[in-house]
Amino acid sequence: MERISIDPLICNGKPIVRGKRITVQTILGYLASGDSKEEILKQYPTLEPEDIDAVLKFAAAMMDAKYEIKQLA
Repeated sequence: MERISIDPLICNGKPIVRGKRITVQTILGYLASGDSKEEILKQYPTLEPEDIDAVLKFAAAMMDAKYEIKQLA
């Protein structure tokens, strides 16, 4: 998880990859759209394959949290 950080001064505090202005959400969005790791690495040449693995591990860890769904009025 040392590849993922949260800094309130970068990207409004969203989790980012290795201090870059590339958010975990951005990478997850590409993966959810069906892009391969290779395509993402081409799009973001400063990323490393281990960064994408770290994004997936981070997302999996976040899903381990407890959630509560509230109805909006």
